[in-house]
Amino acid sequence: MSLLSLFFIGSSLLIQQDTVAVRYSKEVKASDLESYLRVLASREFEGRETGKKGQKLAAAYIAKTFHLNGVSGPVNDTGYFQKYPITFQNPEGIEIKSGKKKFHFLKDFYFFPGFQDVVIDADSILFAGYGIDAAAYSDYKKSNVQDKVVFALEGEPYKDGLTVIGQTKEPGEWTNSWRLKTDAAIRNKAKAVFIITENFEKRLNASRHSIENPNARLDIPGKAKKESIPYIYISPKMAEKILGKKIADLKKPGVDGFPQHFIQKKNLKLKVNRPVTKIEAENVLGFIPGSKHRNEVIVISAHYDHLGKKDTTIYYGADDDGSGTSALLAISKAFAKAYKDGNGPKRSILFLAVSGEEKGLLGSEYYTTNPVFPLKNTVADLNVDMIGRRDKKYADDPDYIYVIGSDKISTELHRVNEEANSTYSGLKLDYTYNTLTDPNRYYFRSDHYNFAKNNVPVVFYFNGVHEDYHKPTDTIDKIEFGKMEKISRHIFFTAWELANRPKRITNDRKAAKE
Repeated sequence: MSLLSLFFIGSSLLIQQDTVAVRYSKEVKASDLESYLRVLASREFEGRETGKKGQKLAAAYIAKTFHLNGVSGPVNDTGYFQKYPITFQNPEGIEIKSGKKKFHFLKDFYFFPGFQDVVIDADSILFAGYGIDAAAYSDYKKSNVQDKVVFALEGEPYKDGLTVIGQTKEPGEWTNSWRLKTDAAIRNKAKAVFIITENFEKRLNASRHSIENPNARLDIPGKAKKESIPYIYISPKMAEKILGKKIADLKKPGVDGFPQHFIQKKNLKLKVNRPVTKIEAENVLGFIPGSKHRNEVIVISAHYDHLGKKDTTIYYGADDDGSGTSALLAISKAFAKAYKDGNGPKRSILFLAVSGEEKGLLGSEYYTTNPVFPLKNTVADLNVDMIGRRDKKYADDPDYIYVIGSDKISTELHRVNEEANSTYSGLKLDYTYNTLTDPNRYYFRSDHYNFAKNNVPVVFYFNGVHEDYHKPTDTIDKIEFGKMEKISRHIFFTAWELANRPKRITNDRKAAKE
């Protein structure tokens, strides 16, 4: 027998099967999951769009269910609700013109929220290569960009098959993190940055739901807003019409082997004037106090909002994320039963149902900015989003789950999740999307990320996308409740182990950020 085989045998025995955990895991039932989801994904709840009637109804239902299940509000008589303010800005309140040519939102360009309204009237444009400012390669050492409108290519330079900056075959952080290029432009005092995006349609469609809806941001009095500048993704056709060059010409290397900078004497007008609406939304919190380490908290999170209603068409969001919210409610019921019977967890459990996910992870951002329990006392976040369906890869095998982020901050958390699976659950744990360079960027796209960037260990449980993703056809009749039961029980077992192990898991890796 190989040493590797012995290691896996040894590691599988690190968690011995706990008969108490097995008993209470049976409280997580497919019948309850279906009962919860039939309400959450009902016509009455109108797709649960943040700030709208359906979201308010869903918040009240989740709080009522916590109460009926024996799960209390967190602390200090605050009840179940954590309210937070949102400002919406209409994304169509932006105009871009060059000469007589006017460009159109979602056809020629798109953007994400985060910069202030502004008017820019420039008589020239600077093409600045990749818009990178790093030690190994900097476009900003070639040109002075102060007070200029900058055009730059997406991605990063390669030489001899490797990235110049990271010396890797795969794209690095300057390709995958838009913030780095924005921050570089701000540091060097540019007026605005336009990123020329070769895969324009693909990237637009991947995030269309958060782009075409009114841009949303947290509106917290007294919170300093990070200075930013317009950061706009444009199509190759738009770039060609303004710069007068095709992408291939822009990429042609000069004597140093990299794209050459140039000034294009052409007028560009950018006007950002977005009408504003202010609303209030709610996170819903349920709490089971720990019997021994009450101040150490495991968070189980899911977002209960969805896309809402457009005209008379309802986007039901049964899988996204009615499935995760139903799992959260079912798991809360199991822990509450254990607590009532005198077998409650040694560490506390916070059940965090957040809104605002579809608007940019706003509910979880608010919680991690204003935590009910200090983040330094938060052991881990187990985040559940879309676990009721299968994707194409597993069309013939329902017993799988994509695991994302479990090893990014705490290798011990990763091991606990794997051992809970080998001891109890027997699911296929798939790590396909567990890379920071994954083009789908799932690590950054659900609520666990707001915990992870604050150095709280996370696991994101996810079953992948399907043909009904973000469509009105994401309905309850397509949900597999037996599958949901197995995954929800696995999450219960993982949380049980985290809550009851002798020592809190440790962080041994630095949190990755966008």
